Amino acid sequence: MLIALTGGIGSGKTTVARHWVELGATEIDADLLARQVVEPGTAGLEQVIATFGPGVRSSNGTLDRAELGRIVFDSQDLRLKLEKILHPLIQDEAQKIIANTKGPVVYTIPLFVETNSPLKFDSVVTVSAPQQVRVDRLVRQRGMTSQSADARIAAQASDKQREAVADHVIDSDCTLEELKERAAAVYHSLLAGQDK
Repeated sequence: MLIALTGGIGSGKTTVARHWVELGATEIDADLLARQVVEPGTAGLEQVIATFGPGVRSSNGTLDRAELGRIVFDSQDLRLKLEKILHPLIQDEAQKIIANTKGPVVYTIPLFVETNSPLKFDSVVTVSAPQQVRVDRLVRQRGMTSQSADARIAAQASDKQREAVADHVIDSDCTLEELKERAAAVYHSLLAGQDK
């Protein structure tokens, strides 16, 4: 079973994914794959440098994420150029892992709506929370300013857009224990549905 787990920054999807792993799922993290496909020596890193210039390579040969982020963040055209490089590489890596994994797989993919993934998911689950709750979490947990948190949230699809493509919505505006209970209920219902 392949489950897409999505949700905007600060929504609580990482907590849901971790709990599902505790319940027996294998997680594939799209953000982690995005880092792996641009490690030194990869074709991905060379493509990014060829597209955005040598300034995005740091002195130790790794991708200078801060510099790349500064270049692409305010330009939808440049962001799309970067996504055209990264998304196929990420999806190829994900497919390799899926092919070699037994049991339920949760693919944590923050940009599910934006990427139009070609992977065939059995179910799509999104984690949602009001924007102010997400901003408060990002300020408290990641040390962002509220302006920076608002900008990051605005750069992604809205909860409404994610909910429109989801089979299940987990509301994370609750305590940690309640969120785990909600996550477990959805996970068990997905497994039960698979057995029918």
